[in-house]
Amino acid sequence: MSQAINARNARGECVVGTADAQILAAYRYCREVARREAKNFYWAFRVLPRPKSDAMCAVYAFMRRADDIADDESKPMEARRDAMAAWLEAWRASRVSAANSSSPRSNDDPIFRALAHTQQRFNIPDDLLEELVAGTTMDLKPCSLDSGAVQTYATFDDLYRYCYLVASVVGLVCIRIFGYTDPRAEKFAEETGVAFQLTNILRDVQEDIERNRVYLPLDLLDEFGESVDDLRSLAAGRAMTERERAMLATLAIRAEKYYCSAHKLLPLLDRDSRAAMWVLATIYHRLLSRIAVRRMEVFRERVALSTAEKLAVLLRGATMAAWNRMAG
Repeated sequence: MSQAINARNARGECVVGTADAQILAAYRYCREVARREAKNFYWAFRVLPRPKSDAMCAVYAFMRRADDIADDESKPMEARRDAMAAWLEAWRASRVSAANSSSPRSNDDPIFRALAHTQQRFNIPDDLLEELVAGTTMDLKPCSLDSGAVQTYATFDDLYRYCYLVASVVGLVCIRIFGYTDPRAEKFAEETGVAFQLTNILRDVQEDIERNRVYLPLDLLDEFGESVDDLRSLAAGRAMTERERAMLATLAIRAEKYYCSAHKLLPLLDRDSRAAMWVLATIYHRLLSRIAVRRMEVFRERVALSTAEKLAVLLRGATMAAWNRMAG
């Protein structure tokens, strides 16, 4: 696939052919999705070199589309499964088409087009993206959830597997875009992804129980003498007990340990990508810290960082990125 999308004229305007214009349009579409939907990720994308930033937007848009299909509560579970199957079939057909440059598909979804270009440019294997989709579709598997039961995970090991598929795999894709040579980066990226997902789980406990999903492992609930019904009553407005705060803090401590891997990952990435990883890890880690400062109170209001706080992190990240460019 042509790399001419990086060519610019004296005024800094892109000089492209028809095929490259289609790719540029696809990346613009993905960037709009990321700008609109990526509450935390997009802040990190902005300090990357443009080709890497475009690639991250393509990956995010792909993830967002899968999540939107899985979480579309306007449709019954069976309809969501059918929609996901149809979307996956279209994506896999698009991959075959992208591999056969002699017969490009002019009607490809822009996300598929941008993602195919990203995969080729950054050597991202299909298997990683298939694992990512497998994580999303875990919430759609036929089970008693269809009749209104609650989706749960029995043990932390079960939850770790879920976190690996929906978050660690994202990290493994990202470091291929960021660039690395030391194989240790892969384990650190895996554990950083788990840290991010555990943070999301803690932040979203109320929202998830309202969707009949409980990501707190059942063995953790049992350890503290809690139940799914207790979570429902908390979501309905009951005040948290100290025991319940301690239960959530136990999961937060696990997340905190995994954040150590983010610090170990940073120096293993290409210099021009370290600032982006720092921005992302800092925003998520501060979110976990905010939950801890509030003594795990995640039921009264959604915990979030303000735009001003994120801008401050972005400014420092941009300064770091500029310094790294000069030092490189």
